[in-house]
Amino acid sequence: MTGASSGIGAALARAYAADGATLGLLGRRREALQALADDLPGEHLVLVADVADANSLQQAAVEFNDRFGLPDIVIANAGVSSGTLSEERSDLLAFERIVQINLLGMAATFQPFIRDMRRARHGQLVGISSVAGVRGLPGAGAYSASKAAASRYLESLRVELRGSGVKVMEIRPGYIRTPMTDGNPYRMPFILDADEAARRFLRAIDSGCARATIPWQMAIVARALACVPCWLYDRLAIRAGRKPRGLLK
Repeated sequence: MTGASSGIGAALARAYAADGATLGLLGRRREALQALADDLPGEHLVLVADVADANSLQQAAVEFNDRFGLPDIVIANAGVSSGTLSEERSDLLAFERIVQINLLGMAATFQPFIRDMRRARHGQLVGISSVAGVRGLPGAGAYSASKAAASRYLESLRVELRGSGVKVMEIRPGYIRTPMTDGNPYRMPFILDADEAARRFLRAIDSGCARATIPWQMAIVARALACVPCWLYDRLAIRAGRKPRGLLK
């Protein structure tokens, strides 16, 4: 599981460990990962890597496979967000980092495992996208674009692997109370605590469905937004609150 050191990743780790799973906890902060691993029941492996570095992910995959064998589930959870404006040249670095982690990092997370999962005809690849990818949010072009692209990537991968025994699932969260949302200066409807969200994620992953939007109320919102014509969406969205620029979380 990538992005395991905090937020949804840490909450998912607690939920899976309580269910008896053996985990590979991957992130950039060794101390936070080790503290989490020490607090969990069972045996787990701390893997320090940046999902923007495909080589480090390859090494982490080898380390996990050598220790525990091929995983049953790989969860690409790592993600960052920031307010961005295309008119600001300085924001181009934030655009690049957000797309690198949220989209390319997901593909790099899955890649080391797919061939072996195909051979075993077993395994599940779970990608965390977002309801924010359903329509473009003003002031969050990089985040919305990265999550929309992640959704299409997961759909493509699901079709590619159909009949192989390897399942691909997309989870589209709404608002979850994590460090990523702590600085949002606007109302966040239907927001869930991370531990409650993790329990719902786990149930959805166990169900084997192709896509789950959590909480369920945001699935209704997402379907409604997808049907709103552009002229009306523009009028509504222009009033939306905007995430602060300059800090990736």
